[in-house]
Amino acid sequence: MADFSAGKAGSIAFIASNSAEAVAAETRLASRYGNVAPENADHIVALGGDGFMLQTLHRFMSTGRPIYGMNCGTIGFLMNEYSDERLPERLAAAKPTTIHPLEMTTRDVDGAAQQAHAFNEVSLIRQSYQAARLRILIDGKPRLEELICDGVLVATPTGSTAYNLSAHGPILPIDAPLLALTPISPFRPRSFRGALLPDRAEVRIEILDYEKRPVNAVADHTEIKSVVSVGIRQDRGKRSIILFDPDHSWDERILAEQFRY
Repeated sequence: MADFSAGKAGSIAFIASNSAEAVAAETRLASRYGNVAPENADHIVALGGDGFMLQTLHRFMSTGRPIYGMNCGTIGFLMNEYSDERLPERLAAAKPTTIHPLEMTTRDVDGAAQQAHAFNEVSLIRQSYQAARLRILIDGKPRLEELICDGVLVATPTGSTAYNLSAHGPILPIDAPLLALTPISPFRPRSFRGALLPDRAEVRIEILDYEKRPVNAVADHTEIKSVVSVGIRQDRGKRSIILFDPDHSWDERILAEQFRY
């Protein structure tokens, strides 16, 4: 087992998705560098794809433990390149970025209230074959009295390259104090293509005609069915720390994505 007393990375907890590639990588790395329980680790190393990294950010939210991802999945936008070599040195040199999640507060057709957090986005999606009818308020002020669409999402900079990008929303630099409000297949008004909001803004979305046109709300992996209203705000009281290699920084990824064919 390697001795890190000279340095550089401290104790490491390896966690892996259930893919064969990730599990095999965890075995190799743990044999080479040791493996401690996450609650005793100086660094968490997540092995998998972007979905697993998102789960890891939720799992260790507000613990203060930095998370370094290595890609054993497909796209790996939130991950660093995989390598068995020089992991303690890579961890010591990695650049931390602190991210705050969105807090979603919903009320459903039965009057029940629920909360969930999202590091990528909060999305509202039509539940049936009929388009949703939504009313959008920002900081309590109505901004769009009726949006007819398949749905709408509010994305963080972290999530701006995920579902938001697929819905033709803007890519946001990681340190931009902004949120992206992006419609999904909008029908009316035809001119509405979304908005950039300050990250301190509080968004409220009301579902019009919710009995005939039901809508579900999703915060990352948490889905709540048949909502009548959804509140969305950044939760500055919660945070996760994500680590990137200096030569593969978030800023570089953002630039590369915008010029990708």
